[in-house]
Amino acid sequence: MSKLRNNVRLTGNVGKNPEIKTLENDKKIARFSLATNESYTNSKNEKIQQTTWHNIVAYGPIVAIIEKHVEKGKQIGVDGKLTYRDYTDKEGINRNITEIVIDEIILL
Repeated sequence: MSKLRNNVRLTGNVGKNPEIKTLENDKKIARFSLATNESYTNSKNEKIQQTTWHNIVAYGPIVAIIEKHVEKGKQIGVDGKLTYRDYTDKEGINRNITEIVIDEIILL
């Protein structure tokens, strides 16, 4: 039941090759962007396509799958949860970012 409270499922195209980093405990993290597209017809009967970009993060065993099979342009499906985090950039400005931490991936 708790998974229903914060669950995100997306199907889209990978925007860039995943960035894989090894943490100090030899565990890996993967980060990449995913584009989802929606289209609609406006009042002038023109078809409009809208692209939304999502920041994707993965930890644990799923990183091995991403490292081996996921690359820019590939269509995938992901399942995870929405997260927010804050950080201070190099100029000292506080920033916040929305990410989707995934626990499942489907290669399409």
